[in-house]
Formats: sequence, C-alpha cells, structure tokens
Amino acid sequence: MKKTLMLVIGALALIFSSNALAAEEGAPAPDFTLKTLDGSNLKLSEQRGTVILLNFWASWCGPCRTEMPLLDDLYQEYRDYGFTVLGVNLDENRDQADRLLDKIPVTFPVLFDPQNSTSETYGVDAMPTTVLIDRNGVVRHHHRGYKDGYMDKYEDQVKALVLE
Repeated sequence: MKKTLMLVIGALALIFSSNALAAEEGAPAPDFTLKTLDGSNLKLSEQRGTVILLNFWASWCGPCRTEMPLLDDLYQEYRDYGFTVLGVNLDENRDQADRLLDKIPVTFPVLFDPQNSTSETYGVDAMPTTVLIDRNGVVRHHHRGYKDGYMDKYEDQVKALVLE
C-alpha cells in the first residue's frame, strides 16, 4: 500500500511539473508567440538559426534592473554573429514595464507575457530567469536569478554557441 501511494504521488508530481521539464537543458525550447513593444507578434520558432538569450524580467525586480543594461551590451556586441536577446516582461500592467524601459532603455526586442503563460511553460521560479537557446532551438543553459559575475558566464556561453 505504501509503495502504491508513493508511485501515485511520484506520477502526479511528474504530471504537474511537466511545464518545468519543457524548458529543460537539452530539450527543444517550447514555442510561443508574444506581443512586442510595437504591438506586433514575435514567434520563437521563427527565430530558428539565431542563438537566443531569453530573459524573463519584471519592473519590480531589482536584479533585473541591474542586469538589463548589461544584457543590452551583450546584445550589441554579438548581434552581428547571429545572436539576439529576447526580454520577456512579466508585469501584469504594461505601464509599469514601459516606465522602467523609459529609465533603462534597451535595444533588444522586449516581449510581454502578462498572463505568465510563457514563463510557466519555461518553469520560471526566480527573477530574473535566463535561458540560452542554440541555433537549432534547443535549450542549452537555464539560469535562475542574477548575481555579479553571471554576465561573464553568459558571455562565455554565448561565444561558444555562436561559434557552433
């Protein structure tokens, strides 16, 4: 009886955590379509052939504010090598994101996920969360949070992916 209960609990855990597993390193990146700053749609699968740094952020997140200009520098340095940053904002109220972008402007594409459906699919459980996707659409690295020194790690990983 105890073994059966443990098996049922384990199976339920797998079922309910399937979204988090969808963005697991080595797995295909889950596709999505989100609105951009200008109101057009961007579909992830249409970016195939490009190395993507997918960054989930919110206006209330202090580390996100620190990281954004650094991500923009990384984008500027490597975009000519088939690299892009896609910043996915999770604020429910777009005005909050717009106010932050007025203070911290970025040149990389910003997308909006106010219902958090994409962030749930990617298993975002820390802010910011950064996912590196290779040219074939495979998740290669998944980072939770941001601390000093992470940008060096991101740059090393981006360099390796654009050279593949």
